[in-house]
Amino acid sequence: MAEKVDRRVRKTKAQLRQGLARLMQKKSIKEITVKELVDEVDINRSTFYLHYTDIYQMLEKIEEEAMLEIREALEGCPVHCTERKKIIPFLARFFSIMDSNRDLALALLGPNGDMDFVARIETLIASKFLDQNSFSLSDNEVSYAYSFCLSGCVGMIKTWLSRAEHESPDSMARLTFHLIDNITQKYLKDYVR
Repeated sequence: MAEKVDRRVRKTKAQLRQGLARLMQKKSIKEITVKELVDEVDINRSTFYLHYTDIYQMLEKIEEEAMLEIREALEGCPVHCTERKKIIPFLARFFSIMDSNRDLALALLGPNGDMDFVARIETLIASKFLDQNSFSLSDNEVSYAYSFCLSGCVGMIKTWLSRAEHESPDSMARLTFHLIDNITQKYLKDYVR
């Protein structure tokens, strides 16, 4: 019996999450009401309040779950390894996470999204991969180069997710790795002396 309850709770939360993602693609979180969300997914308000206190707490919980999933993917990724291509499995896992949460990822990365959430992901990734001591660049130069790469990646993820038919997470991981690797290697070769 407990399994059925858990399954129903998961289904309800998934419906709410999908409904919130659809609404966030149209308007900001500040403009979304609980009534509008429950109407969108055809459930009772009381059911919503069994799981969340308000829309903001719901979004916070969703973001926490996504950050946990990304952190878990990061744990298996080597840092500062001599074989840079070992980063590709992490990137593939990251793209898989984005793909399995496509509607929500598009909503969070879109014009009505939560840019603070995007900044937290960027900070998490920077803390894992950015080793300024490995470059003979100033802190500003490294920060600018890294910001350039991250912004490009966010744009690429949005484009990828918005296509009805898109490349696999593995293909995107290889493409991302090669783009960033080529850009950074060229930059280091041509501009760093």
